[in-house]
Amino acid sequence: MADIDRIDERLLRMLTEDGRRTFSDMADDVGLSVGAVKRRVDRLRADGVITGFTVKIDQSKLGWGVEAFTEVRFAGRTRVADIIDTARGLAEVQAVYTIAGDPDALVQLRVRDMNHLQDVIDGLRRTGQVTGTKTLMVLGHWIRD
Repeated sequence: MADIDRIDERLLRMLTEDGRRTFSDMADDVGLSVGAVKRRVDRLRADGVITGFTVKIDQSKLGWGVEAFTEVRFAGRTRVADIIDTARGLAEVQAVYTIAGDPDALVQLRVRDMNHLQDVIDGLRRTGQVTGTKTLMVLGHWIRD
Protein backbone atom coordinates (compact mmCIF):
# COMPACT_ATOMS: atom_id res chain seq x y z
CA MET A 1 0.00 0.00 0.00
CA ALA A 2 1.33 3.42 -0.97
CA ASP A 3 2.26 5.94 1.70
CA ILE A 4 0.07 8.97 0.97
CA ASP A 5 -0.97 11.91 3.10
CA ARG A 6 -3.88 14.36 2.99
CA ILE A 7 -2.16 16.59 0.46
CA ASP A 8 -1.60 13.60 -1.85
CA GLU A 9 -5.28 12.71 -1.44
CA ARG A 10 -6.27 16.27 -2.41
CA LEU A 11 -3.99 16.16 -5.47
CA LEU A 12 -5.48 12.84 -6.51
CA ARG A 13 -9.00 14.21 -6.11
CA MET A 14 -8.12 17.28 -8.21
CA LEU A 15 -6.59 15.15 -10.97
CA THR A 16 -9.58 12.80 -10.92
CA GLU A 17 -11.89 15.75 -11.50
CA ASP A 18 -9.66 17.24 -14.23
CA GLY A 19 -6.65 15.29 -15.46
CA ARG A 20 -5.43 18.40 -17.31
CA ARG A 21 -5.24 20.53 -14.18
CA THR A 22 -1.90 22.33 -14.03
CA PHE A 23 0.68 21.91 -11.29
CA SER A 24 0.47 25.66 -10.74
CA ASP A 25 -3.29 25.54 -10.18
CA MET A 26 -2.99 22.58 -7.81
CA ALA A 27 -0.09 24.25 -5.95
CA ASP A 28 -2.29 27.28 -5.24
CA ASP A 29 -5.05 25.03 -3.86
CA VAL A 30 -2.82 22.98 -1.54
CA GLY A 31 -0.39 25.72 -0.51
CA LEU A 32 2.78 24.18 -1.92
CA SER A 33 5.24 25.25 -4.59
CA VAL A 34 4.77 24.08 -8.18
CA GLY A 35 7.94 21.99 -7.86
CA ALA A 36 6.67 20.27 -4.72
CA VAL A 37 3.38 19.39 -6.40
CA LYS A 38 5.20 18.04 -9.46
CA ARG A 39 7.45 15.89 -7.25
CA ARG A 40 4.41 14.51 -5.42
CA VAL A 41 2.59 13.68 -8.66
CA ASP A 42 5.76 12.10 -10.08
CA ARG A 43 6.09 9.99 -6.92
CA LEU A 44 2.44 8.92 -7.12
CA ARG A 45 3.05 7.85 -10.73
CA ALA A 46 6.28 6.03 -9.86
CA ASP A 47 4.53 4.22 -6.98
CA GLY A 48 1.78 3.09 -9.36
CA VAL A 49 -0.97 5.04 -7.57
CA ILE A 50 -1.54 7.12 -10.71
CA THR A 51 -1.60 4.68 -13.60
CA GLY A 52 -2.37 7.13 -16.38
CA PHE A 53 -4.36 10.10 -17.54
CA THR A 54 -7.41 9.87 -19.74
CA VAL A 55 -10.31 11.77 -21.24
CA LYS A 56 -14.01 11.13 -20.67
CA ILE A 57 -16.00 10.85 -23.89
CA ASP A 58 -19.77 10.90 -24.41
CA GLN A 59 -19.92 7.80 -26.61
CA SER A 60 -23.55 8.42 -27.54
CA LYS A 61 -22.47 11.57 -29.41
CA LEU A 62 -20.24 9.34 -31.54
CA GLY A 63 -23.06 6.95 -32.41
CA TRP A 64 -22.39 4.34 -29.71
CA GLY A 65 -25.55 4.99 -27.69
CA VAL A 66 -26.31 1.53 -26.30
CA GLU A 67 -24.42 0.19 -23.31
CA ALA A 68 -24.85 -3.31 -21.92
CA PHE A 69 -23.23 -5.81 -19.62
CA THR A 70 -23.14 -9.43 -20.68
CA GLU A 71 -22.64 -12.26 -18.25
CA VAL A 72 -20.53 -14.87 -20.01
CA ARG A 73 -20.14 -18.52 -19.07
CA PHE A 74 -17.22 -20.53 -20.43
CA ALA A 75 -16.42 -24.20 -20.88
CA GLY A 76 -15.21 -25.81 -17.65
CA ARG A 77 -11.44 -25.68 -18.08
CA THR A 78 -11.13 -22.29 -19.75
CA ARG A 79 -8.19 -20.27 -18.39
CA VAL A 80 -8.71 -16.67 -17.23
CA ALA A 81 -6.29 -15.43 -19.91
CA ASP A 82 -8.41 -17.18 -22.56
CA ILE A 83 -11.55 -15.49 -21.22
CA ILE A 84 -9.94 -12.08 -21.68
CA ASP A 85 -8.53 -13.00 -25.11
CA THR A 86 -12.02 -14.01 -26.28
CA ALA A 87 -13.22 -10.42 -25.91
CA ARG A 88 -10.00 -8.50 -26.56
CA GLY A 89 -10.41 -8.48 -30.34
CA LEU A 90 -13.88 -6.95 -30.28
CA ALA A 91 -13.88 -3.14 -30.53
CA GLU A 92 -17.27 -3.02 -28.81
CA VAL A 93 -15.86 -4.51 -25.60
CA GLN A 94 -15.06 -1.77 -23.11
CA ALA A 95 -13.96 -3.99 -20.22
CA VAL A 96 -13.86 -7.60 -19.08
CA TYR A 97 -14.24 -8.46 -15.41
CA THR A 98 -13.39 -12.06 -14.54
CA ILE A 99 -15.34 -12.99 -11.45
CA ALA A 100 -15.67 -15.85 -8.98
CA GLY A 101 -18.75 -18.02 -9.22
CA ASP A 102 -21.36 -18.08 -11.94
CA PRO A 103 -20.94 -16.43 -14.45
CA ASP A 104 -17.22 -16.55 -15.27
CA ALA A 105 -16.99 -12.99 -16.63
CA LEU A 106 -18.89 -9.77 -16.94
CA VAL A 107 -18.26 -8.00 -20.24
CA GLN A 108 -19.07 -4.31 -20.66
CA LEU A 109 -20.19 -3.51 -24.22
CA ARG A 110 -20.84 -0.29 -26.14
CA VAL A 111 -22.74 -0.64 -29.44
CA ARG A 112 -24.68 1.45 -31.95
CA ASP A 113 -28.08 -0.24 -31.67
CA MET A 114 -29.84 -3.50 -30.82
CA ASN A 115 -28.92 -5.21 -34.10
CA HIS A 116 -25.29 -4.35 -33.48
CA LEU A 117 -25.59 -5.76 -29.93
CA GLN A 118 -26.99 -9.00 -31.31
CA ASP A 119 -24.07 -9.28 -33.74
CA VAL A 120 -21.55 -8.76 -30.94
CA ILE A 121 -23.22 -11.33 -28.67
CA ASP A 122 -23.30 -13.80 -31.57
CA GLY A 123 -19.59 -13.12 -32.12
CA LEU A 124 -18.83 -13.94 -28.50
CA ARG A 125 -20.85 -17.14 -28.70
CA ARG A 126 -19.11 -18.30 -31.88
CA THR A 127 -15.71 -18.46 -30.18
CA GLY A 128 -16.42 -22.05 -29.18
CA GLN A 129 -15.52 -21.59 -25.52
CA VAL A 130 -18.64 -19.66 -24.51
CA THR A 131 -21.39 -21.89 -23.17
CA GLY A 132 -23.93 -19.18 -22.30
CA THR A 133 -24.64 -15.48 -22.04
CA LYS A 134 -27.12 -13.20 -20.33
CA THR A 135 -27.23 -9.54 -21.33
CA LEU A 136 -28.32 -6.64 -19.13
CA MET A 137 -29.13 -3.30 -20.75
CA VAL A 138 -27.93 -0.09 -19.11
CA LEU A 139 -30.73 2.47 -18.64
CA GLY A 140 -28.58 5.06 -16.89
CA HIS A 141 -25.49 5.28 -14.75
CA TRP A 142 -23.57 7.16 -12.12
CA ILE A 143 -19.85 6.65 -11.64
CA ARG A 144 -17.89 7.76 -8.59
CA ASP A 145 -14.85 9.77 -9.64
